[in-house]
Amino acid sequence: MHFNALDLNLVRVFDALVRERSATRAGDRIGLSQPAVSAALSRLRHAFNDQLFVRRGNDMVPTPRAEALAPLARAALAQIERMVAPPDFRPADLERTFTLMGSDFVSILIMPDLARRIATIAPRVLLRLRDTAIGDVPRMLREDLIDLAIEPTIPDRPELVSSQDAFSSPFALLAARGHPALTAAGLAPGDAVPLDLFCQLRHTLRSVDGTATGLVDRALQVLGRSRDVALTVPHFQGVALAVAQSDLVAALPAQFAEAMTKSLAVEVYSLPFPVDAPTIQLLWHTRHDEDAAHRWLRQTMLDIIAALRLDIAQPSAD
Repeated sequence: MHFNALDLNLVRVFDALVRERSATRAGDRIGLSQPAVSAALSRLRHAFNDQLFVRRGNDMVPTPRAEALAPLARAALAQIERMVAPPDFRPADLERTFTLMGSDFVSILIMPDLARRIATIAPRVLLRLRDTAIGDVPRMLREDLIDLAIEPTIPDRPELVSSQDAFSSPFALLAARGHPALTAAGLAPGDAVPLDLFCQLRHTLRSVDGTATGLVDRALQVLGRSRDVALTVPHFQGVALAVAQSDLVAALPAQFAEAMTKSLAVEVYSLPFPVDAPTIQLLWHTRHDEDAAHRWLRQTMLDIIAALRLDIAQPSAD
């Protein structure tokens, strides 16, 4: 195939199909109808002499040839975007979809304020949050399936993933209001739960893959102790609901635990031993380091986090 014979608009269609795995969703992404996307795919197949995408259930799965072409297409489109981008970036003029990745901590504590801010200053921007359970962060960033992740620090972070610290996430203990064992021990919200009692209580924890251990258990192991984990669920909100409706307790990020006291009959206590507070970072692919719109989104996210005072939230007795 000669380069001059390729309609460069087809590259946009190809990239959208790789990202969305659906002709309908790809069309929505780039403003084309489903028949127009299908027609473009037919031309792409002829141009590259390859099926490029094969249907599997409701998805269109890329062939090995398409997977090899995908990063080249993304890089080419990124270069063109930089070439035609206006010299003075104005959020009000931005028309773009940003796909983020994070847990329901992010969707509950951060996204509402972020959405309000974006709607005010960049009304044509669409935000999409995908759950952290969908896959590993470096791969999602590398394949351009997400633009930005809000996740704990990645050990051995790949060179092509950039990061910026956003806030730390200390732990606190969440329990139902008037929890029998805590009340019997004479404890008030904000008090540290004695270690023996902490280990005797029945715990629930947030676990995406069902693993019944985490940072709290590793800290306990250092002390030669363990706790009784009776339930795991994949979302922080599910943990909080289970706590509010039972005698289960949960060690949760302090910011999330405090937020739950505003909507559920729960109270927050301190842990009786130190647990390393994970650092939550913004993570993105290095291809977006100098992208003005991406830099604006990152700074807006950091401004929201600062305004919410997430980095200094601690268990309190009020």
